[in-house]
Amino acid sequence: MTSIKMKKMLEERIAGPDIHTSFNRTNDTYRVEWKKSKQGVTITLPNVIAKYNERGLEAVDELEEHIKESLRIMNQKYELTGKEPQIYPVIRATSFPEKTKSGIPLVTKEHTAETRIYYALDLGKSYRLIDEPMLEKEGWTKNRIHEIAGFNVRSLTTDYKLDQVAGNDFYFIAKQDGYDASRILNEAFLEEMKANAKGEVAVAVPHQDVLIIADIQNQTGYDILAQMTMKFFAEGRIPITSLPFIYEDNKLEPIFILAKNRPKK
Repeated sequence: MTSIKMKKMLEERIAGPDIHTSFNRTNDTYRVEWKKSKQGVTITLPNVIAKYNERGLEAVDELEEHIKESLRIMNQKYELTGKEPQIYPVIRATSFPEKTKSGIPLVTKEHTAETRIYYALDLGKSYRLIDEPMLEKEGWTKNRIHEIAGFNVRSLTTDYKLDQVAGNDFYFIAKQDGYDASRILNEAFLEEMKANAKGEVAVAVPHQDVLIIADIQNQTGYDILAQMTMKFFAEGRIPITSLPFIYEDNKLEPIFILAKNRPKK
């Protein structure tokens, strides 16, 4: 499968009178947007091809659904008042744009050196990132939306899967609800995990759909965590960071893990 063939496959599925598509040969990306508003989605074709080679048409079907749902969301107007239970924080890399393609500032809050908090209005199958004009229209402050989103993320379940590897405990939360990584903001949950840990607690959000908490009890645990985080980062639909964090004194500190060595802050 080549980028040209994948582009043609997507065009056949997404084409419409109000849709404009373009192919950037230099960056190997495919852009789908509304003709009128210019709002749309940019797809990195090599990533799609890799998933296609692994999973076949199922991967393309999922991408098609994601693109169409994103376009539908962009073409509608939304209100926040009365929908407070549907507002959640989402974690993104600090390299993630702070404005939409049309230059509209998104509502954000600083988190760590590697991550930033954005806010989303949950729409069921997907969500819409909240921008500053939406807040201004409602007369809301950033503090208010942060408090609402924080309350809602604490209400999410924190059931996990436990894997024990080389004497270390690794806990995985992967509910596939769009807010797995957001649970890193549930401080009460992190404190509970810290209180029950036998060793040093590390946390990782390699992509949007997983939160990893590691109870590191020996030197090998650091190497395992580093390899695990990098693998998840490479495979995630929305990558965040390949660096894990040490959780200590209610703070998250990004760490570089060197092979067979303790982490360097």
